[in-house]
Amino acid sequence: MSKRRYVARGVPGGYRIWDNRGRKWWGDHYELCPDDLLRELNGDANREAITALMKRYRALKR
Repeated sequence: MSKRRYVARGVPGGYRIWDNRGRKWWGDHYELCPDDLLRELNGDANREAITALMKRYRALKR
């Protein structure tokens, strides 16, 4: 069984997305991990869906 590519990991002050294949943080730091983003990461982990959700939450932060 292979590891999931993207996982949400707790970091001081919130959550970040860890890319297991690239072995680096991917995307923004979140104080609270949005539920739909967390569901996608723990579910199918579709890169396009994750990217769309991240763009949506990044726009809300502005």
